[in-house]
Amino acid sequence: MPAKSGPRKPWRMSQTSFRIATWNINSVRLRIEQVVRFLDEHKPDVLCLQETKCREEEFPAKAIRAAGYEYMAVHGQKAYHGSAIVSRLPIDEIERIDFCSMGDARHVAATATLPGSIGGQSKVRIHSLYVPAGGDEPNVETNPKFDHKLRFVAEMEKRLQADSLLPTLIAGDLNIAPYEEDVWSHKQLLKVVSHTPVETELFEKTRDALGYTDTMRRHIPLEEKLYTWWSYRAKDWMASNRGRRLDHVWTCPKWAESSSSVSVFTDARSWEKASDHAPVIVDYS
Repeated sequence: MPAKSGPRKPWRMSQTSFRIATWNINSVRLRIEQVVRFLDEHKPDVLCLQETKCREEEFPAKAIRAAGYEYMAVHGQKAYHGSAIVSRLPIDEIERIDFCSMGDARHVAATATLPGSIGGQSKVRIHSLYVPAGGDEPNVETNPKFDHKLRFVAEMEKRLQADSLLPTLIAGDLNIAPYEEDVWSHKQLLKVVSHTPVETELFEKTRDALGYTDTMRRHIPLEEKLYTWWSYRAKDWMASNRGRRLDHVWTCPKWAESSSSVSVFTDARSWEKASDHAPVIVDYS
C-alpha cells in the first residue's frame, strides 16, 4: 500500500494506553509499503524494526512521516543488519550500542514521552535489538558466528539494565526460541541454532538477571504453541507451520503488570514479498 499524501492525524486508544510493535522487516526499503500498511492498520505508538539493511541516510523517512510517524531513531549500515524505532510520540535520548565491538548496527534506543501516564510514569525507555542469528553449527570453536551470538547475549546483561527512573522495554528479533512450545518440534530442534540448550539457558539467565518479564508468555500460556518466524524454505509455510518464536518483548518491573494484551500479526507473513517474520504487538494500559 503506497503512503497517502499528507501526515495522518495522531490516533490513540486512550491517554493511558501505549502500543508497541516489533518486526524484523528484512529490508525496510524493499518492504516500505508493508510497513506503512501495518502502521495504518494497527497504529502502534512505537514500531521497532530490525534487519533494516540500509544506511541511515537511505532509511525511507519520508514515507514513514507521511504515515504519521514523525519521530525516528535509526542505526544502519549498508546491506546488513540495522535497527530502528519509529514513533508517533516524541522521542529523545537516542543511543546506539556497538555490541561486541563488531561495528554492526544491531541496536538503537530512545525515550518516548507519553501523552498521559501508565503506572505513574509519563516516559518509557525502548531498546530495538537484533541479536545475531548464529550461523548453522552450534559450536563456538568451529563457528565464529555462534561464538559471536553467545557473547552478544551475555553482553546484554551488562548493557541493557533497566533505567533506574523510567520503565524500560526491550523489543526485537532476539533470535532464540527459549521454550519447548516456542518451536514446532522441541526434540528435533535441540541441536539446531536458536533452540540449543546453551542458547536457551543463557537467554533465560540473562533475562532473569536483568529482571525483565517475558511479556508474550505472560499472556500466552507456556503449553500453547507460539511462533513469530517461518522459514522461506517451506513451500507453504502456513500448512507446514514449522515456526519458531524468535521475536520478543521484555518488560522491566515498573511496567511488568501493565501489559494488557499480546498478539502476533501472522497475516503479514502472507503478504506479497513478505518478511519471514511476523510483527508482535503489545498493549500497555
